[in-house]
Amino acid sequence: MTERWHTGNAAEDGADTRGWFVGHFIDPSQGVLSSKDVEVKWATHPQGDKRIEWTKGDQRTTLVMLIDGHFRVESTAGSATFTKQGDYAMWGPGVDHSWEAFADSVVLTVRWPSSLNL
Repeated sequence: MTERWHTGNAAEDGADTRGWFVGHFIDPSQGVLSSKDVEVKWATHPQGDKRIEWTKGDQRTTLVMLIDGHFRVESTAGSATFTKQGDYAMWGPGVDHSWEAFADSVVLTVRWPSSLNL
């Protein structure tokens, strides 16, 4: 790895940060993985896994995309059930959400900006 180039495995690189492998919380010694602009998460959810409580107050834009499985996102702006690879939902600042995996699922999440000072 160099400061401007990194290769790896998303699941392995995010193992210590709940799946997040790019963002402000990554040590700057990790080069391009440390970013105040964007966060990226690779998440594997077993069937029945869910977050019932709303994720509230986030002032960032979020994209959630299904890589594999059957997954649902509920939000204060709408809901979506993902059944095909590439199904996604995207929402802006101030939209609260929760989610549930109806089958073993792999989901990619991108959120921006990545900053503690929003």
